[in-house]
Amino acid sequence: MNIKIMGRPLPNIPWEERPEGCRTTVWRSQHNPIIPRDLLPTSNSIFNSAVVPFGDGFAGVFRCDDTNRRMTLHAGFSDDGIHWRINEETIRFESDDKEIGQWVYGYDPRVCWIDDRYYVTWCNGYHGPTIGVAWTKDFQTFHQLENAFLPYNRNGVMFPRKINGRYAMLSRPSDTGHTAFGDIFYSESPDLEFWGRHRHVMSPAPFEVSAWQCMKIGAGPIPIETSEGWLIFHHGVLHSCNGYVYAFGSALLDLDEPWRVLARSGPYLVTPQMPYECMGDVPNVCFPCAALHDPETGRIAIYYGCADTVTGLCFGRIPEIVEFTKRTSIV
Repeated sequence: MNIKIMGRPLPNIPWEERPEGCRTTVWRSQHNPIIPRDLLPTSNSIFNSAVVPFGDGFAGVFRCDDTNRRMTLHAGFSDDGIHWRINEETIRFESDDKEIGQWVYGYDPRVCWIDDRYYVTWCNGYHGPTIGVAWTKDFQTFHQLENAFLPYNRNGVMFPRKINGRYAMLSRPSDTGHTAFGDIFYSESPDLEFWGRHRHVMSPAPFEVSAWQCMKIGAGPIPIETSEGWLIFHHGVLHSCNGYVYAFGSALLDLDEPWRVLARSGPYLVTPQMPYECMGDVPNVCFPCAALHDPETGRIAIYYGCADTVTGLCFGRIPEIVEFTKRTSIV
């Protein structure tokens, strides 16, 4: 498929060719899990984290639950996107507002480059989970802005450019616990302080149509702009007889009206199958939070949390994923 892919060139993207005999649209790294649970002296687990190109290499914000089982965020750096040096000290967000800046917990970050800086969104503790927003230019100093929404909300994912002159974000309203429901919504902001123009994007699929995403869904990595629409990856949850199973698939959203879904994969792209995905603190979880892509080659590397314990990496080619999404669409 001949499509145009937007973004900055990334010739040094982490990459492994499709293994011989592999028939899936995306394939796992032979080095998985690329980040072990105990990379830090005090980490119980490292997963559901976000990475971006930075300088000649890569940087990111990592969810590191410590041995007190507190959910904390740490900055990290890598030369190749596979071997990571994660700071032992937690990120300290700078804020002029003592109430907003009071740290409770933080997890499942995303990082998005817009204009001249990196924006970090994460599930921020403020009388329940909501979406925190901050920006950084060096991954050393982080400036916290207003929370995007009221509690309860999760999976805040910004678009990499303004849409209709406004910042844009996907989110998944939730509740206080391990939410048994969840739709994806779209919101806009003129200034990263006031968010509105909320629009519904997607609901869970009917069980008989696509069971892996029938209970709840949520946006994953930063959307990728293509000539076919915004390519997004979203996790979906099946409530099986053995508990929740988290897998992920793909969808295409309209470029000008991203709440309009153009295509949505019926089959999953990745579901828990490997031991490190099936066994851990929360078994049977594949949860994507970040993707690196090279527009010139169409290569993509997707980072995903495995069993809420370690971090995995998988690969694919954007034209093939777009074709898969359209060919198997349930829209």
